[in-house]
Amino acid sequence: MKRVLLKLSGEALAGDKRTGFDEPTVTGVALQVKALVSQGMEIGIVIGGGNFWRGRSSEHIDRTKADQIGMLATVMNCIYVSEIFRSVGLGTAIMTPFACGAFTELFSKDRVNSCFAEHKVVFFAGGTGHPYFSTDTATVLRAIEIEAEVILLAKSVDGVYDSDPKDNPNAKKYAEVSIGEVIDRKLQVVDMTASILCMENHMPMLVFGLNEKNSIVNTVNGTADGTFTGTRVTA
Repeated sequence: MKRVLLKLSGEALAGDKRTGFDEPTVTGVALQVKALVSQGMEIGIVIGGGNFWRGRSSEHIDRTKADQIGMLATVMNCIYVSEIFRSVGLGTAIMTPFACGAFTELFSKDRVNSCFAEHKVVFFAGGTGHPYFSTDTATVLRAIEIEAEVILLAKSVDGVYDSDPKDNPNAKKYAEVSIGEVIDRKLQVVDMTASILCMENHMPMLVFGLNEKNSIVNTVNGTADGTFTGTRVTA
C-alpha cells in the first residue's frame, strides 16, 4: 500500500472515558502512523465527532444545526490529534470543506498531493461540509478523491459480524465480505450512502479493532484479524 485513508471513531479516541480524549490512546495511534510514514506510506485521516456530539440523538435541535455542530466536533478532534502527531515528530495538515480562519486549510486534491510529497499526514475535518451526510460518507468521498488504495476502518469491534457481538455472543465474524453483501444484509459497516459510494467506485475497506495492540500497523501488513470488504485483485 502506498496511499491509504484511516477512519478513526471519536469514541475510540476517548478510551474508557467515552467523551473527550484519552491521550495515551491517541499517542499510541500517532506512533503507529509514524512507523508507517517512515516506510513511505501516505496517510489521510478522518475522525468522527461522537466523543463530543451526536446530533441525531437530539430531539429538540434542527437537524441541519445539529449536523453543523457535529462538523465542528470533528474539527476539534483533528486539531487535537494533529498536535499529538506533531509531538511525536510527524508533519501534519488539517483540511476542511469550509473556511475555518487560520485553524485549517481549504480542501483540494492538489494541496493534499503537495502535503503527501512533504511526508505530512493529512487530516480531513468537517465532514462533507453539508448536513445529512455522516463522517462515513466523508471518509469514502475523500478516499475516492485522493485516489487512496484502501480505507482502514478502525472500530470498537475487531471486524464485521452478521449481528452485533455485544448483543449476540454467537455472532459470526466475516474474514471477507463483499460490499454488495454488506448492503443486502444491512451489516452496518458504514452507512448506506457510504456503502453505495464504495460499491460504485470499487473502494475496498479493511475493518479492524483499534484497541488491538499495534492494530493499524498489523492491518497494513496483513497480519491483523479483521475483515476485508471489497473485491480482491490478484495477479
